[in-house]
Amino acid sequence: MSETSGLLACTLHGAHDLRLEPRALRALGPQDVRLRLGAGGICGSDLHYWQHGRAGAFVIREPLVPGHEASGVVEAVGAEVSRVMPGDRVAIDPSHPCGRCVRCREGRMNLCERMHFVGSASVFPHAQGLFAQAFVMHERQLTAVTESDVSLGELACAEPLSVGLHAVQRAGVLLGRRVLVTGGGTIGCMAVIAARLAGAAEIVAADIADRPLEMARTVGADAGVRSDRDAALLAERFDVAIEAAGAPAALSTCLAAVRRGGCVVQVGTLPEELPFPANRVMVRELDYVGAFRAKASSASRCKRSARAAPMCGR
Repeated sequence: MSETSGLLACTLHGAHDLRLEPRALRALGPQDVRLRLGAGGICGSDLHYWQHGRAGAFVIREPLVPGHEASGVVEAVGAEVSRVMPGDRVAIDPSHPCGRCVRCREGRMNLCERMHFVGSASVFPHAQGLFAQAFVMHERQLTAVTESDVSLGELACAEPLSVGLHAVQRAGVLLGRRVLVTGGGTIGCMAVIAARLAGAAEIVAADIADRPLEMARTVGADAGVRSDRDAALLAERFDVAIEAAGAPAALSTCLAAVRRGGCVVQVGTLPEELPFPANRVMVRELDYVGAFRAKASSASRCKRSARAAPMCGR
């Protein structure tokens, strides 16, 4: 029996069809690393795959192991691996851009034309994810963390934090600005942390439930507003609005909440067929930009930012 036999993975076969099944691991290449799962976070896209069998335009067409927010412990390394060694605890970058296409050469590797992003049905065969007892990654996707006060659970937050950092980067300079974040889930809270680190003067979180708003305030939001009943309090107050809920109503809140000439950053995955108030964007000269996953420059700041994040609580 091989040392990688008998390993189990959570596998989605379609909406509401999640099975615990054996998973064979490929042999290690020279720059590959075998890891044991340390901790994993459930992204909104994982929930979409489970609930609907798709995340936006990405539809499950074969069994898919979800999961891309994870940390791990190194079990074995390929012959040429130099970044990590057995026993290391690592943060994991789920993206593996080609490094050669036009977008990569522009420095926008999150838009790579041949991206391999784990736990995603965006390609076929699907890029299998990390919700498994063990998995294999390329060494350049791993960052070892030696500090003993950083847990495996915190390391699993490196990927969502990179998304928040990238969203803030797409918004431009936030120093002294008023910022609204719709959605108090993981990505919304990471956007709050990133906006606070970027020097925003005021950060308000909006959600339709009290628990996410409580969490957003804990990580640095100045206030939380129930957008389902107090949306009028938000009207044209903000320089920047970050949509992190993935809900059409949240996008409408963002468009109404920014001032003339303001900026809306869409991070959440919205339904494919969505009526869009384009004239509102035109007449008020709003900047509407997308923030997709994270650039390498955002991911590289995660360790430093994660350690500063506890200082952001109010």
